[in-house]
Amino acid sequence: MGNKKILVTGGAGYIGSHVVRQLGEAGEDVLSLDNLSTGFEAAVTCGELVVGDTGDAALLDKLFAEHEFDTVMHFAAHTIVPESVADPLKYYRNNTASSRTLLEASQKHGVENFVFSSTAAVYGFPDGGRASEETPTQPINPYGTSKLMTEWMLRDLALAGGPRYVALRYFNVAGCDPGGAIGQSTPDATLLVKVACEAAVGKRPQVAIYGTDYPTPDGTGLRDYIHVEDLASAHLEALRYLRAGGDSTVLNCGYGHGYSVRQVLAAVEAANSASLSIVEEERRAGDPPELVAVAERIRTTLGWEPRFDNLDTIVSTSLAWERRIASGDPTAYWAA
Repeated sequence: MGNKKILVTGGAGYIGSHVVRQLGEAGEDVLSLDNLSTGFEAAVTCGELVVGDTGDAALLDKLFAEHEFDTVMHFAAHTIVPESVADPLKYYRNNTASSRTLLEASQKHGVENFVFSSTAAVYGFPDGGRASEETPTQPINPYGTSKLMTEWMLRDLALAGGPRYVALRYFNVAGCDPGGAIGQSTPDATLLVKVACEAAVGKRPQVAIYGTDYPTPDGTGLRDYIHVEDLASAHLEALRYLRAGGDSTVLNCGYGHGYSVRQVLAAVEAANSASLSIVEEERRAGDPPELVAVAERIRTTLGWEPRFDNLDTIVSTSLAWERRIASGDPTAYWAA
């Protein structure tokens, strides 16, 4: 794509590592910055890894001075919604204040392009369960608010002559590298597909359905699940777009259709050829009945074409990775 270097914060994490791998395969020169609090050194398969915090202004100044970054891709963040409710300042410190520090360094050193990992949590409870980029942003937890505040900083900085940006609002990310080189090894994960696959390989005794009386076809929550490989490719398309002079924009990252909790669990059972132990619990506060992307804009703006829009593919790649972890494969990061 280009000859200049890309800084990827959170490059050792679940999504960041998939993007770093694709960037390396595309011939990009990449430096990952990650404090390894939830990421893994072994997940960084391309470029250099620097261990440190995104909010460390002195470290950022050193890195930006040593490297000619034309682009920053910013993934580093805390992402657990219930934790954000219990400890909001942790999220505002790491997700918002550290992002401000990173933006300040980016502006100071003349970074041209910024790709930001945002979230559908900025929408809260959209009417009808579907959210377009024009849907009002009404986050209902500190996690969503902390991400939205960074979007605002990006917007205002761009208007003041700072980097042009693409903010990608993720819906439910799932799946793992189909080639099996990297995957999701986050401890104490809360994402449904990973939790269900952990239950399938015996790491968890059961999996819970939170709410069975929603106004959905089978009574369980409906979500737009996007394969991590397609999400990663959206970042490379955003990079091409910005390098070609594209205007700053916000884009939903989803497939535009949803699967229910029961459908996801049934897919895991089919892939594993065994039943799961499923318990039904009361609804959790803050869970909308349905959250699905209106996702036409990302296709028209970036020319993005997903390749893994299939629940069985999402599940099978996740389950393959969980089996590696369960077997003690040391290349699955924390298997030992």
